[in-house]
Amino acid sequence: MGDAGGMNVYVLQSALHLARRGVQVEIFTRATSSSDPAVQHVVPGVLVRNVAAGPFEGLDKNDLPTQLCAFAAGVLRAEAAHAPGYYDVVHSHYWLSGQVGWLAADRWAVPLVHTAHTLAGVKNAAMAAGDTPEPPLRAVGEQQVVDAADRLIVNTADEARQLVELHDADPGRIDVAHPGVDLEVFRPGDKAQARAALGLSPTEPVVAFVGRIQPLKAPDILLRAAAELPGVRVVVAGGPSGSSGLAEPGGLVRLAAELGISDRVTFLPPQSREDLATLFRAADLVAVPSYSESFGLVALEAQACGTPVVAAAVGGLPVAVRDGVTGRLVPGHGIDQWATALDESLRLGSGPRGWAMRRAAVTHAQQFSWEHTVDAQLASYGQAIEDFAAARGRGEPMPVLASARRPRRWPTRRGARA
Repeated sequence: MGDAGGMNVYVLQSALHLARRGVQVEIFTRATSSSDPAVQHVVPGVLVRNVAAGPFEGLDKNDLPTQLCAFAAGVLRAEAAHAPGYYDVVHSHYWLSGQVGWLAADRWAVPLVHTAHTLAGVKNAAMAAGDTPEPPLRAVGEQQVVDAADRLIVNTADEARQLVELHDADPGRIDVAHPGVDLEVFRPGDKAQARAALGLSPTEPVVAFVGRIQPLKAPDILLRAAAELPGVRVVVAGGPSGSSGLAEPGGLVRLAAELGISDRVTFLPPQSREDLATLFRAADLVAVPSYSESFGLVALEAQACGTPVVAAAVGGLPVAVRDGVTGRLVPGHGIDQWATALDESLRLGSGPRGWAMRRAAVTHAQQFSWEHTVDAQLASYGQAIEDFAAARGRGEPMPVLASARRPRRWPTRRGARA
């Protein structure tokens, strides 16, 4: 549920690669349109259930907690149509789905594995000027899910540390699984051809930003820095967070006009993966100026296409970007800092250092495959199931169940995602 972006990529790619390993996956998500089918068969082994929970339009991100009951009811109905023991594990993503996953795992007598992706405490500590803090409701909900989960999967060791420090999570229940890159889609290609496809000049320097248009992602930092770099074109690809049907992020359009750079800022709506790869190949640099980023999948996808990244040194970005080797990490959000980092990186151009950085970027990204991600996920699922079965065998307190199941070895027939 909710405003997802990279999290959607994570869930879908994980499911596709799990299916290749013989694990059947069902993804539960909130329907966002009356035209969404109740059930979608994506590929053999991956099924998406679009659960009707609340209105299809006009529901603000902050209103989503009001629909948890409706969403949970839809999830539980799906299991009720099967024989007891149909699912083996629940893997929830983000705190809202974690609340539903907690209930489902309890009802089905299976372990809960949870991935937070972002934490309210981390976001609030790194909040951009003018941004709205995450509500206390979310922090409480996150704590409940952390306490209830049998295992926690995080993107980086830094995220594991945050869970321990902010939520007193048990380090022994935390597993690290770096997100992966679809190396079949994101790969080097012809820059001139990519620019021609996007209508960009073959000669002007191009810096790209890809992501949701929100203060946390700090696209305004890039525009303000670009205003100090005459001749540099900025391409912004993304839509407003929490809105739908808007092709242009109006606030940034106005900011570009105020800065006097409207003629060298190109706005694109959210792109398909194939079109994103084209944009990454067309760009000289990709900028990720976020105030908080659990990992930064965009940074890896850009590098897989051979494009260096200039990123804020926050969250998982120091893992995604090798400072001075595949790009540049900026230790702050000062406009002069960013203008200098972008300018120096662009000046490497097609010289020896620039070519070396592009080659290193591709090599670095190739270490992050979805196969490696799924290896770590399967290990976490297996440990969760083993520990869960052992706890039941020791007679530890268990929830009262409407149906019973017999623990089986992993992998078995089906996994589930809430």
